[in-house]
Amino acid sequence: MNILLTSVGRRAYIIDYLRDVYKKLGLVGNIIATNSDMNTTAMSVADKAFESPIIYDEKYIPFLLEICKSEKIDMLISLFDIDLMILAKNKSRFEEMGVKVIVSNEDIINICNDKFEMLKYLKKINMPVPKTYIDLEEALKGADFDKNSYILKPRWGMGSLSIFEAENKKELEVLYEKAKRSIQKSYLRFESGADIDRAILIQEKIKGDEYGLDIFNDFKGENLTVTVKRKLAMRSGETDIAKVIENRELEDIGKKIAESLKHIGNLDMDILFDGRKAYIIDMNARFGGGYPFTHSAGVNELEALIRLCKNEKVNDLSVKKYGLFAKEIAMLELK
Repeated sequence: MNILLTSVGRRAYIIDYLRDVYKKLGLVGNIIATNSDMNTTAMSVADKAFESPIIYDEKYIPFLLEICKSEKIDMLISLFDIDLMILAKNKSRFEEMGVKVIVSNEDIINICNDKFEMLKYLKKINMPVPKTYIDLEEALKGADFDKNSYILKPRWGMGSLSIFEAENKKELEVLYEKAKRSIQKSYLRFESGADIDRAILIQEKIKGDEYGLDIFNDFKGENLTVTVKRKLAMRSGETDIAKVIENRELEDIGKKIAESLKHIGNLDMDILFDGRKAYIIDMNARFGGGYPFTHSAGVNELEALIRLCKNEKVNDLSVKKYGLFAKEIAMLELK
């Protein structure tokens, strides 16, 4: 089996996990990576690595199709939000070649990538959401800074890029312009450029404990497992230390989203719990930076994907080890 990982960035651990699965199942094949920057850890450890055009380049999809043909790819997994929509739009072209693309349909990707659409979706299924503005003038009129501070974040955002906290109206005005400039200087400008005056969400800050959920569905959108982690430390928008826990209330929320959304593969979801309500603050229809904690707890979703692709019985996806886990920074010499 040959697997293509697109926009791999720093997720070298995904390649290590896949190699373990290959060894366990006796599989032969290559794990191939693409990225627009060759100087990343994942590109260095892959069996083969190819520098790709940027995602919005008209040559991007033809480039991936050629890789799939020349390298006899069986399954394609993307690890980057911006990649997901263009893959969803072109999914049939890959599947005509016999490549299984692990990406949900366009409607689901839009709900996850467009955080304003995500909030509308959550309201529709009666999930609590923070008070949110998408218009600066409305926020200046309606925001109650005597009771709350407000988070500014990109409508089409990821990680911790261009996120600010305003504690009064003057800060809100200044930070709104700063966020807009920051977006226009980053890769977030591609999505945000379509509606730059409605590209920033102004959201009441929820005070509470933060949790991450990995919600795994099969190729029919049926839920197979939900893994809950309490986040204890963050770095650059990713979880650094987390505790894998058993929490029926949050698991039920994950299952509700899975049954409603009908995504395929993994959904990475962030929740803030204020002691009364659980607020979903982010959803990403891919493997996220919190997946290593799920994997370390014995929930091997990558093995499940391979088994599903081969029409085999799925492995046990229950948590084998609850407890505290931490990421470690390691040095690698790049090829």
